[in-house]
Amino acid sequence: MAEIKKIVRIAKVDLKGDKKLCIALTKIKGVSFMLNNAIINALKLNPDEQLGALSEVQLNKIKDILENPSKHGIPSWLYNRRKDLMTGEDKHLIGVNIGLQVREDIKRMQATRSYKGFRHGVGLKVRGQRTRAHPRKGRALGVKRRKGKKGN
Repeated sequence: MAEIKKIVRIAKVDLKGDKKLCIALTKIKGVSFMLNNAIINALKLNPDEQLGALSEVQLNKIKDILENPSKHGIPSWLYNRRKDLMTGEDKHLIGVNIGLQVREDIKRMQATRSYKGFRHGVGLKVRGQRTRAHPRKGRALGVKRRKGKKGN
C-alpha cells in the first residue's frame, strides 16, 4: 500500500490528506459539494478514498479539471460565473479569484451608479432586506450627551 500524504496542495490550498475525497475538495473556496461529485465521477474515483492516498497523476487530473472544467465534460450549470459580463463565456472561479471578481463587480456597480452599487457604497443592505428595525450591524449606537451637562 502506498504511503498516505499528510498534506496535499491543490489550487494554492493545503488540504488534509487523511480526509475522504468527497469532503476534502470542498475545502477549496469555489468547489461546492455538487462540483466535487462531478469531478469524482469524471475521473471515476472512489469518493471514500483518502485524498493523501491518490497518486500524482490523479492529483494532476484534479488540478486540471479545476482549472478548465468545460474541457472535461463538467456541465456549465455547475459553474459559479456563468455568462461573464466582459467575455460572455461560462467560467468557474476558485480560490482568491472569487473575491477579486466580486470586488470588481461591486466597483463596476458603483461606477454605473446602479441601485445595488449605491447601497454598497453607503453601507446599507443590498438584497431587499428591511432596514427600519435591525440594520444596526457595524453602526455605533447609543445615547449622545452634551459635553458641559452632567446626568441627574
